[in-house]
Amino acid sequence: MSLSRSVVVAVLCISLFGFAQEAAQTSAAKSGLERYRESRISVFMNDFGELNRYRDANAALKPPAEGENRIVFFGDSITDLWKLDESFPGKPYINRGISGQTTPQMLVRFRQDVIDLQPKAVVILAGTNDIAGNTGPMRIEDIEKNYASMAELAKVHNVRVVFASVLPVHNYTPQSKEAFEGRHPHAILELNSWLEDYCAANRLVYLDYFEHMVDDKGLLKRELAEDGLHPNKAGYAIMTPVAEEGIEKALATKQ
Repeated sequence: MSLSRSVVVAVLCISLFGFAQEAAQTSAAKSGLERYRESRISVFMNDFGELNRYRDANAALKPPAEGENRIVFFGDSITDLWKLDESFPGKPYINRGISGQTTPQMLVRFRQDVIDLQPKAVVILAGTNDIAGNTGPMRIEDIEKNYASMAELAKVHNVRVVFASVLPVHNYTPQSKEAFEGRHPHAILELNSWLEDYCAANRLVYLDYFEHMVDDKGLLKRELAEDGLHPNKAGYAIMTPVAEEGIEKALATKQ
């Protein structure tokens, strides 16, 4: 092999090696959001709203008894992980949270997982995954429209609406950095401000979890979540009386 050919082959080998290294680094550097969305392709394509999650449980659920104040807690992972039977013992409260969901997904299942269960009220906690972009980029105004659509559907079916604020997030621990990155505090504040105004204008109940859980830096108090996003037992202990007060207020409101 001539010297020039040897040089060309060497350069090609180095280039290919460099390309392989770059590809590996790019793959390793994929954001948590990218990895999450890739892992959810099958769900997004086959059951976008994840109607199958609660279909059987809903079918097995009896209609509310006379005088029963059935309440549906409707949301994402923060609701999904909430042990309602421990926080509200003896209460006819139904958990219909699904981890990772955004408001477009929740709209798809709102009839099945809320309206058809005939609750007196629904507690809606959503928005943090929209801000993060779990199902794609979302403008704040699009999230607001989805909130409004859920409220309008509920009103038509005589279900009182309780809207919960989006919770603050923090980046105080190593495991919190990824969740914090996609959830800018300014976006959370903007969404909560709209929610509070919308509830006031439409005579709906607004649960201000944010106010009770935020620290002096505008972030979630460190002791309330290890990963900066999902409340621990102490976090839910703060949320419980706030929710109960809001539910009582909603039930006392005339339709």
